[in-house]
Amino acid sequence: MLNRRTFTRAAGAAVALLGAPALRAQTERILFAQSAPFTGPAAQLGIQFHQGARLYFEQVNAQGGVHRRPIELAKLDDGYEPDRCADNTRKLIAEDPLALFGYIGTPTSLVALPLATAAKVPFCAPFSGAMALRQPFNRYAFHIRASYNDETEVIVKQLTSLGLQKIAVFYQNDAYGKAGLDGVLLALKTRNMTPVATATVERNSVNVAQAVKTLVAAQPDAVVQVSAYKSCAAFIRAARAAGFGGTFFNVSFVGTQALADELGKDAAGVVVSQVVPSPYSTARPIAREFIDAVKKGGADYQANYSSMEGYLAARAMVEGLKRGSPKPTRDGLIAGLESLGNASFGGFNVSFSPTDHVASKFVELSMLTADGRVRT
Repeated sequence: MLNRRTFTRAAGAAVALLGAPALRAQTERILFAQSAPFTGPAAQLGIQFHQGARLYFEQVNAQGGVHRRPIELAKLDDGYEPDRCADNTRKLIAEDPLALFGYIGTPTSLVALPLATAAKVPFCAPFSGAMALRQPFNRYAFHIRASYNDETEVIVKQLTSLGLQKIAVFYQNDAYGKAGLDGVLLALKTRNMTPVATATVERNSVNVAQAVKTLVAAQPDAVVQVSAYKSCAAFIRAARAAGFGGTFFNVSFVGTQALADELGKDAAGVVVSQVVPSPYSTARPIAREFIDAVKKGGADYQANYSSMEGYLAARAMVEGLKRGSPKPTRDGLIAGLESLGNASFGGFNVSFSPTDHVASKFVELSMLTADGRVRT
């Protein structure tokens, strides 16, 4: 087992103490721990989410922390691979964190949640909408974002309202992709429809040639994509090169900014469902707060959907801590989150209770433009 000093030295820059210098001298800190991809084809998802969470925790620490304790966020890189994530999770649990927080992805979260549950460690704000993480109800699991079923229902509703009936699905061949596929199938079934074709890509791969061949041959009106940004970008480019002239719809996990960066001008017209408010519009107070925080944070921070989700997730954790005892405990954090009830984070509505640990069903659609912007 790693002790605190050994763990910090081994993790190096991967463990970040967030706080003002005056707070660093305190010995009692609130430790959250995150395993996420910080390298590899899904790295931007982990980097951006972590930046957003760190930004909010830094704000709180600058004001004295929670119950006069600074928040520390430890992170380890799993490359979006379940085996590495499981190893990381065991190491992080050994450090006795208050909660595991901000895990990125379905296949990784699915191996981590049983470990967290067995250790009675809260597993908070995974960057996944998979129903397998939400059902059956788990006392230790708390979700900020809407589910993939919520997202795919909105996508299919939009497609059918436009008269687009021939819908194909391109999905990652793992638990994440299958969770998204299940959502699409459910949304289609309620309309007495089925996909005209489906095809897969392996996790952390951009080998999309066979998928392009299969789906383009079916001549769909639209392709719903359930994968990460590099494989989705590769598919879009290859499908267009093969003559596909239909539309592309992605669920939020694709990573909107990362997908836009990958595609460049080829992003024009690509649709992405979102589970947090736009970080580019000032219509909601939370967006104005976030944009202002990013500006004050400096060059290390960027305003995008993934960092916005990290920011909101961190805010939910702090609200739970504030409602707990002055000496934070895991049971206290759970009770604090469950006591949140119905709340608004600057126009983003959340709700937790002792019987409901899914905070939001918010979903809206956005469209990418050729100049790298996102319209909602």
